[in-house]
Amino acid sequence: MYFVTVAQLREQLKLENLTPQVDYKERRITQCDVNRPALQLAGFFDYFDSTRLQIIGKVEYTYLEKIEEEERNKRIKRLLDYKDIPCIVICREEIEPFPYLLQCAEENGIPIFKTDLPTTTFLAEANRWLHVELAPRLSMHGVLVDIYGEGVLITGESGIGKSETALELIRRGHRLVADDAVEIKKVSANTLLGSAPEVIRHFIEVRGIGIVDIKQIFGVGSVKEMKNIDLIVRLEAWDQNKQYDRLGLTNEYTDIMGIKVVTNAIPIRPGRNVAIICETAAINFRQKKMGYNAAEALNDRVMNNLQKGQF
Repeated sequence: MYFVTVAQLREQLKLENLTPQVDYKERRITQCDVNRPALQLAGFFDYFDSTRLQIIGKVEYTYLEKIEEEERNKRIKRLLDYKDIPCIVICREEIEPFPYLLQCAEENGIPIFKTDLPTTTFLAEANRWLHVELAPRLSMHGVLVDIYGEGVLITGESGIGKSETALELIRRGHRLVADDAVEIKKVSANTLLGSAPEVIRHFIEVRGIGIVDIKQIFGVGSVKEMKNIDLIVRLEAWDQNKQYDRLGLTNEYTDIMGIKVVTNAIPIRPGRNVAIICETAAINFRQKKMGYNAAEALNDRVMNNLQKGQF
């Protein structure tokens, strides 16, 4: 199970610590979803997931403010009796936490933080960050390059020329994300995010030369930390007995963690400029996303000419 620490959350989202006596550095967050405990403060605890980050906003605070102090303290205590709550974040600058809330949190070892952000804004930021950090992931052999804003994952057998292709793409102004090992996170139902393992980040292996530091040679503009995986280009040795797609009317897909990614199979033979082919594949994919399909346009033109008897 993947996790982030409460200390990482505090540092990332710039939270103010309201319970300095509570040691929170080893506390873990394992759920990417967050919870506003409005129903719990009203007394309903069915299906309450106490392992989520808990957020108290203006609605929850106003509700507690309007009930009697004795009843309010009972409800706060019942909520904080769930000692596996990783932490509680109070939103909005004007909200001051109830003294009993801080007292009960210290007794149960639950850290409480504060942010000046509106509740909805903070909830969105926390949700986005947690979904990236706690996303399911896998590692694939390949090279990930940012080509004209499209994340292109170049795959193929070892030694077929993936790194050399990436090197030529970098020289042509595109950006390297990862070489050899690509860490892929499924951050949403239709989004894959690729990055390089930290130990080999910005490095590329070129057979006959060795290890090359792309950032040092080509500058910071030649590398990128993360990129969505939009297209896969699979390099394969040329097989004269195989029928290759010459029109592109149908798409081939590769399934990665349940997400189907458009895949172009590129046969390799001497004389083919693979870098230019990858650039063209990225531009063509981008055109299709914008609603223009060259293969369909040509097919429509041919069919119109046939109907007119001009072909």
